[in-house]
Amino acid sequence: MGHPEQAAPTAGPEVAMEKDPSCYQDAAKTVASDGLGAEGMETQLDDFVGAPPDYNEEEEEQKYFRRKRLGVVKNVLAASLAGMLTYGVYLGLLQMQLILHYDETYREVKYSNIQLEDIDRKVLMGINVTPVAALLYTPVLIRFFGTKWAMFLAVGIYALFVSSNYWERYYTLVPSAVAIGVAIVPLWASMGNYITRMAQKYYEYVNYKEEHVQEQQRAPRGACNAYIVVFQTIFYTCFHLSFVCAQMPMLFFLNNYLYQLNHTLSGVKHCGTLSHGTLPGFNTTVLQSLPRSVNLIIVESALMAAAFLAMLMVLVLCGSAYRPTEEIDLRSIGWGNIFQLPFKHMRDYRLRHLFPLFIYSGFEVLFVCTGFSLNYGVCALGLEKLAYLLTAYGLSASAFSSLALCMLRLRRQVPLLAGAIVHAALLVTLFCWAPEPRYLLQAPLLYSIAVLWGMGSALNKTGISILLGMLYEDKERQDFVFTIYHWWQALAIFTVYLWSGLPMKAKLSIMLLTLVVATGAYLWMERKLAQHVTYRLPRIPRPRHRMHGYRYMEEDDSDETGSEGDGGNNNDEARVDSTSGDDLPRDDEDQLG
Repeated sequence: MGHPEQAAPTAGPEVAMEKDPSCYQDAAKTVASDGLGAEGMETQLDDFVGAPPDYNEEEEEQKYFRRKRLGVVKNVLAASLAGMLTYGVYLGLLQMQLILHYDETYREVKYSNIQLEDIDRKVLMGINVTPVAALLYTPVLIRFFGTKWAMFLAVGIYALFVSSNYWERYYTLVPSAVAIGVAIVPLWASMGNYITRMAQKYYEYVNYKEEHVQEQQRAPRGACNAYIVVFQTIFYTCFHLSFVCAQMPMLFFLNNYLYQLNHTLSGVKHCGTLSHGTLPGFNTTVLQSLPRSVNLIIVESALMAAAFLAMLMVLVLCGSAYRPTEEIDLRSIGWGNIFQLPFKHMRDYRLRHLFPLFIYSGFEVLFVCTGFSLNYGVCALGLEKLAYLLTAYGLSASAFSSLALCMLRLRRQVPLLAGAIVHAALLVTLFCWAPEPRYLLQAPLLYSIAVLWGMGSALNKTGISILLGMLYEDKERQDFVFTIYHWWQALAIFTVYLWSGLPMKAKLSIMLLTLVVATGAYLWMERKLAQHVTYRLPRIPRPRHRMHGYRYMEEDDSDETGSEGDGGNNNDEARVDSTSGDDLPRDDEDQLG
């Protein structure tokens, strides 16, 4: 038997509870207060993180995508203004330096021992010859850096060219000119691709409720065409103002130092269609007084500031053209495939028929800046009127770029054919006309030709970029297509550089023949498309990194879009199945239909 004293500690609490019933009440109150405290915390948490009573999800969604659309418009405007500043600074500086270096007195007084004439020839050679090889590296460059960063890099190279003119020596001018030649095609190919992608993104943000947008699939064919027309029109309206910006150094600085036309044109005997080469007989001294080095530094600093502003606009204001996962997919098809695909796209008859149009686009823009402006404009009106002539051209081209908006209502052939007709009439006029040297009464006719030429250039360039955006809606192909376009344009500019010594009649004949062939080839392409003639497109291989990263754990997790064939066949045009395998076809033959 145990002692009562030993069992007392064990039974003590129970006995105490039995003796004092209020303990139960205290325990119940404690549990109730804990429950009320938890409920209060949950209520406070809901009030903090939950939606407010007046929250409208659909309205907030509309505001979000409205901000996205405004962001796209901001990207387009920033890229357009950056392109305008970049090309305007480049043309203005090059024009000013070539005029200064042409003057015999300037060369002898300031740079008597460095042979500026030879340096200028090599600078022009570096700018015009280097882009011939651009097709080999431009797609790789754009895919490696991405569209936005390729634009930024190219604009930075243009700024480097400006900075090299602070210290004019062979080892500064020539390497920077070669760098400009390397960057020309990547800059404009990435710009064209960027504007087209912005049009497609704007369509996605407008139609965000559509099923194919939510599932990140290809839009129906032709759905983005209206936005492509509007955005390319905005871009070229700004871009053509670069010809106006390029004349600012001459208008506000260099014209104050130029001789009048009676001195500079004293040895000129023939103008226009009777001339040979680049304005033979032009006086070797065009500066009546030499500009001070401090004034030159101020002008170059202003140009450098504009180039730096263009870099900042691309860096800060331009958003990415693709989602990060899309950028990964685009560059993960293999660098060998990226290198080959531009060449394989040339087998598409649509592009082959557009080659003459690309070539003429390069011919006409350089001809108006050299052949027409010098052998017609300067020869009749004097060097001091060169800036006004090119300003008239730039303002006209910028204003008439808006005519491309007619593609929203009319057939897409209208702008290109209208531009071709205008240029053909002007070429025939120039072929038959030889203005009198030093005869200012011809100014109205020359300015009218410059304005009309600007209208034709605007319709030509805007129409080509819109056409490429309509024909190649696949985001996996656009950088290849715009690279091909600007490469052929660069080849044409190189040809114009080579033919500088030919008679004017030969130049005009070549341009007129090219324009006729380009117009005929383009109409033939449209006819084949109307007849549903099948075209060939290379397959775009799938990304090769499916085993890495959470996105590629399952086949359906990747957000890469299908290529031309994944969206089904179109009733208007037959297309190829372009992503049916993980690699390019071994036999180098594409599936048709």
